[in-house]
Amino acid sequence: MRVAFVLIGLTLTCCAKIPAVQYPILEIETPDRWTATANQSPDQQAETHQADSIGVSREAPSTAWWADLGDSVLTALIVEGLRSNHDLKAAAHRLEIAVAQARIAGAPITPQATAGVDASRSRRNFIGFPLGGGAGDGVVASETTGLNANILISWEVDLWGRMRAGHAAALADVGAAQADLAGARVSLAAQIGRLLFSVIEAQNQLDLAIATAANQDRTARQIEDRYDRGLRSSLDLRLARSGAASSRAAVAARRSQLDATKRSLETLLGRYPSATLSSMPDLPVVDGPVPAGMPAQLIQRRPDLAAGERRIRAAQLRGKQARRSLLPRISLTASGGRSSESLGDLLDGDYSVWNLVANLSQPLLQVGRLRAQVDLTAAAEEAALAEYAAIALRAYAQVEGALEAELSLAEQEQAMRVAASEARAAERVAQDRYARGLINYIALMESQQRAFSAQSQLLSVRRSRLEARVDLYVALGGGFSLSPSSSAPDTQETGT
Repeated sequence: MRVAFVLIGLTLTCCAKIPAVQYPILEIETPDRWTATANQSPDQQAETHQADSIGVSREAPSTAWWADLGDSVLTALIVEGLRSNHDLKAAAHRLEIAVAQARIAGAPITPQATAGVDASRSRRNFIGFPLGGGAGDGVVASETTGLNANILISWEVDLWGRMRAGHAAALADVGAAQADLAGARVSLAAQIGRLLFSVIEAQNQLDLAIATAANQDRTARQIEDRYDRGLRSSLDLRLARSGAASSRAAVAARRSQLDATKRSLETLLGRYPSATLSSMPDLPVVDGPVPAGMPAQLIQRRPDLAAGERRIRAAQLRGKQARRSLLPRISLTASGGRSSESLGDLLDGDYSVWNLVANLSQPLLQVGRLRAQVDLTAAAEEAALAEYAAIALRAYAQVEGALEAELSLAEQEQAMRVAASEARAAERVAQDRYARGLINYIALMESQQRAFSAQSQLLSVRRSRLEARVDLYVALGGGFSLSPSSSAPDTQETGT
């Protein structure tokens, strides 16, 4: 809210036009559809095509992506993080800095005026012929009082638009800072989501490890009892004790992992990292088609690309400012006021004084420096263009990677559900067969390990799939919606 008021004040106090958004044309061939969707099954392709036909807006999403997952705890934590995270507050203050710098850059465009009042009193002695002051004579002296009130007005006529270009460049920097802040919000929300999912998985992994350890302890006690009765060998006993101890070690490791993940999440939320987060719900379910849209639509959705475009525009305007610095400058200075020895006379127009000066200057011996400044800004513009192209390629890669991960992890989760179910069933069969003496303990241990590993992998795949969905939300500029698309204008201007 504070930043919004600052931006409004900038608009009202500086009569300038915000540079239009002009996304550069990249020398990169983009396909009509994302290549990752080519690996979809026919049913998945039909779902994606249907979602794309509904539309993905070219504008940044207006609906928070976490609302799509329908998890109230996730929503509450992200809202808390967006309000309390200190890195985000720093990004907001950097925007305020950019706004203040833009106001400073725009100030010289208008005339500058200063007012002043000064008073002075002095005494002067006159000694020697013909005024006297010799031996025995009094000293001739004179005392004077001076009172002045004046206003000084100075103005450099921006005939070539040099200062206006500098101000417009500063406004473009404001746009870049705004985009950086938006990107920081998207990134923070994603980090909170990923860490929350990691906390939930770590809690589930700990619960699984505790249950497995309890089962191993129970089995070890049973074998020890049968060993005492001569029904089991010492090999079975030692293997059972080893398995129970390993399970207890796994519990300790999982508890440490949960503790560390909670502290990381609390730090992002702006809390003290005490690892005292309350118990979390189960992982949300990822469902529904992915309306990824077309590669060309990505350009106007991502904050980092918007920030890159603003930096290109700022570099272009500073190049214009540098070139205009080679031209003559015209400045006007005027002053006026009243001057008298009496305070009452300052209100009398007969005691008015004024001064008017016009100045024309042309850089001569500074041309080398100014030419170097032109070259510097040209190089900065080329660097900004190259950085923008690199950001765009990374953006395309992130979307393609997230789409591929979405498809792959969906298949993995489905397969791991089957694997975990069958492994649990096999463990029950193995326990029954071992109790009846039909298999050795090594076969039972293998079935238990397979069941534990399959359930643990299923939890990890579920968390990874959620993270992939979050990565896709972020890669697409902060989310997507299944509402009809509304195309954003290619350029936008605002002026006063």
